[in-house]
Amino acid sequence: MMVFFTPCCARPEPALRWLAALWLGCWLGVAGSALASDRSAVRQAVIQASPQGYVLDADIDVALNPTLEDALTRGINLHFQLNLELTRPRKWWFDESIAEPVRKMRIYYHLLLRRYVVETGYTTQTTATLDEALALLGRVESWQVLERGALKTGQRYDARLRLRLDTAQLPKPLSIGAVTSDKWEFSTPWYGWSFEAPALPAPPPLP
Repeated sequence: MMVFFTPCCARPEPALRWLAALWLGCWLGVAGSALASDRSAVRQAVIQASPQGYVLDADIDVALNPTLEDALTRGINLHFQLNLELTRPRKWWFDESIAEPVRKMRIYYHLLLRRYVVETGYTTQTTATLDEALALLGRVESWQVLERGALKTGQRYDARLRLRLDTAQLPKPLSIGAVTSDKWEFSTPWYGWSFEAPALPAPPPLP
């Protein structure tokens, strides 16, 4: 009597375990990205008058997914853009575009100091923890968005605001991979509101 063996089918368990682990890892990565995205949002924003024009204050919750957090700890700079769009509604025509200012921000981990560095405009601050750094990133105070005379006092305007990761500023190998991977994506939903242009205070005296 002859006995035949089929070794390729004898032990499928290791291959199945590897596939299951791969699937679980992919699912956790997607779920982590989705949860971080859900927690990130513009909570409030307001445009106020100042002697120089109009400034924006905003409060933004920022939560990074595991891929972006890991990139920070490895010393990779993450560049963000705060996008504001201002329009004047018109009844019988398209809304008039007033301005689309952009504020560039950067966060990175200083490997020697072992501190997170947050750069917003001309201000640089350091923190000991990532949570503190993200809180700084999401705190927008007195951002000059318009000069004097850009708005008409009492006129109604629409505004919307969002914070997003500028993937074009990632190192080249990562920026190429970011095109096809949502793990390198970060963007809050647009936050929209309407307001009446406030009256401007007197301009500062000339020196």
